[in-house]
Order: sequence, then structure tokens, then C-alpha cells
Amino acid sequence: MGGFYWLASYPKSGNTWLRTFLQNLLADLDRPVDINQLGLGHIASSRGWMDEVLGFDTANLDHEEIEHLRPAVYQWAMHDDELAFHKIHDACTYTQDGKPLFGGEAVRGVVYIVRNPLDIVPSAANHWNCSIDQAIAWMGQPDFEMGTGSSNKSLTSQIRHRLLSWSQHVLSWVNAPELTVEVVRYEDMLAAPETSFGRVVNFLGLEDDRPRLEKALSFSSFQELSRQEQVHGFRERPQYADRFFRQGKSGEWQQVLSPQQVQRIIDDHGAVMRRFGYLDAGDKPVVPLNEH
Repeated sequence: MGGFYWLASYPKSGNTWLRTFLQNLLADLDRPVDINQLGLGHIASSRGWMDEVLGFDTANLDHEEIEHLRPAVYQWAMHDDELAFHKIHDACTYTQDGKPLFGGEAVRGVVYIVRNPLDIVPSAANHWNCSIDQAIAWMGQPDFEMGTGSSNKSLTSQIRHRLLSWSQHVLSWVNAPELTVEVVRYEDMLAAPETSFGRVVNFLGLEDDRPRLEKALSFSSFQELSRQEQVHGFRERPQYADRFFRQGKSGEWQQVLSPQQVQRIIDDHGAVMRRFGYLDAGDKPVVPLNEH
């Protein structure tokens, strides 16, 4: 079959929830899949994936040299027998010589999850082990990137990935001219899961079996994911975060952000927030009250 889909999002926007749903849907078991055994694909910034495809250790290459090789690594997926779904948090950018980093014939399409930045901030602060103000600053930073620490492979399992600002990240994917992109809002995934996840299933060309979809949603509920993490831990949780699955709802920002912090986020991202319905006609935040 070959090729793959990107499951793209800014960090803390529901990517793991979507991956868990797809794993449950495809496995179709009588019990939830193990969150530590998600086998849909790689994360785009995985150094291990790079090394496996290239056949050599990339630890001594600099960021630009690695970036130059990334399109070829993803294109190699054309040779895979099985269709895959790879996670990505990078913004959709280009190499220094103008090649799209994440396009190419191997990419069948992109599911892009967009989430209200007001709610991303507290989750990201916890995930990045930083203050709310620092998370706001990073999310508004045009050249924000991660994975830029030591080049020693034992210390960095992920290569550099450029997030840019939250607004730039969103627009880089939803406006990407060379990709077929299905955009889904995290808030709609909460409010109307059967409709939102059903649309994703159809986009991915998977069988639209409603009972199977409903079971996969049940097995991927926040309560189930949180329960598994509490009992078995979650290998994707940063070592300094108390937990990965924190809230599973929207509107947390109302309890944790000051009016000044809210305004800073709106000042940074108002245009994109308006585009996706996160601000009303008076530029006041819209607050969905749904949970999963």
C-alpha cells in the first residue's frame, strides 16, 4: 500500500488522543489498547527513525545537515508495505534550498488538529516545565524550536523541530499548498466526537463502521487514558511533568490565566483565533464547555 498520513498539531492539542483512537479503531479489540504500545508510526522528529532509514548515526551532524536529509527519509516511506500514521509537531516548513520538509509523494494527506491557544498555554507550561508567562512567550516567538540541545545521541532522541509561533504553526499547515489537509478543532472533538472523528476516519479512507467507531471512542476516553497512565505510567510523559493526561476538557484557562495573560495571547494570535472561532465578534474569548 505504501505512503502515510501526517497527524499534525502544535504540542498539547490532542494528537495523542487521536492516535489512541486510531489504534483502538484499527485493532478492534474487546479491550482498550495499551497506551504504551501505540504502533501507528513514528514521530517526525525521531532521531531513531532518521538513523534507521539512512543507515548511519546522525548524532554528529548539525541541524542544517539533518534538515537537508529529512525529506528523503520521509519519502522512503513509499517503500513501506503498510499504510502508516506518523505524528508531527513541527511547523510545515522548507529546507534552506526551498524543498518542502514534509511533502512529497509518500504523503497521502494530513490531519491537522487545532486547539484554542488559551487552553494550550497551561498544558504546555506543565509539559515544558516552565511558567505560564514563559509558555505564552514561547508560543508567540516566531523562531521557537525544540530539540536543539546536545548533539549526543544518548542525550537527545529527537532532532531539532521548528514550531515557530502558534499562529505560524497553524497557518503553515492549513495553508500548505502542496498538501491535502483535513482540519479538525480539538473543541469539536470534545463536543461532537462521533462527527469529528467520523470525518477523520473518512478522510483517512478507513471503514466507516459506526459501532466500531463508538467502541474506539469509548476505549480512548480521557478517563481511560488517565487510568492507564496512573496504573502503568506513560512513556511519552516528560520526566518533570506530574502527568501527561491532565484535564481532557476546554476552558481551563479561565481558572489559571490572568486577564493580562489572556490579552497577551489575543494580541499575539487574534487573527488566527478569529479564523477558527476562538474569539467572538467583539474579540472576546468563546468558551466551549464540553469534555471527553
